[in-house]
Amino acid sequence: MSCHLLVDALRSSKRYEPVAATTAEEVALALDIARFDVLLISTSFSRDPLKGLRFVSELRDLHRDVSIVVLLDTFDRNLVVEAFRRGAHGVFSRSDSFQALCKCILCVHEGQVWANSVELGFVLEALINPLPIGTGGLPSSRPLSKREEEIAHLVAEGFSNRQISERMDLSEHTIKNYLFRVFEKLGVSTRVELTLYALKRGRVPRTRPPVGNGLPKAEPRLVPAEN
Repeated sequence: MSCHLLVDALRSSKRYEPVAATTAEEVALALDIARFDVLLISTSFSRDPLKGLRFVSELRDLHRDVSIVVLLDTFDRNLVVEAFRRGAHGVFSRSDSFQALCKCILCVHEGQVWANSVELGFVLEALINPLPIGTGGLPSSRPLSKREEEIAHLVAEGFSNRQISERMDLSEHTIKNYLFRVFEKLGVSTRVELTLYALKRGRVPRTRPPVGNGLPKAEPRLVPAEN
């Protein structure tokens, strides 16, 4: 209901041509048949806020010309940081005014980032001291099995899937399946995020894996080494 009420309010302003979508399928269909400039995604889109933010990642990858604003039901530090990490161009609290939302949409459409001073502070703190991805009580974060943890650490150290498969005597397909479960359990979506997750816990040495013995060169690492 709130989705349709918001669409009616935006339409009444005569500055927008909004379309309502209440399911992931409806969003995907709307984006396939028409061009949109700004997409508003609520964290209540799913019962699991993190699952809703994963949808933001998927939309960002498929429709990079669309600017995304995440609507927050609660003022949660981890959700703010995760929203920007997933590709949002702005975050907006439902407690703010409709006039502020209109201004947010306009600013994001013009290529700006929308966040208030407190939310921006959350992001800056995360850049200085990266937060573990998927923590803070979010229900999707689950412990890894011993094998999953071992593979996650090797990825964080910079080993490629092929190197891990040779090291553990497993097929690359099996490694990919393990990584899929690791990403799902931890709430991360890239190898870089997994590296940050592991480094935060201090369990991964910041060294490059050996590249001798005929093994291919390790994939480039995006986490700076210590001086």
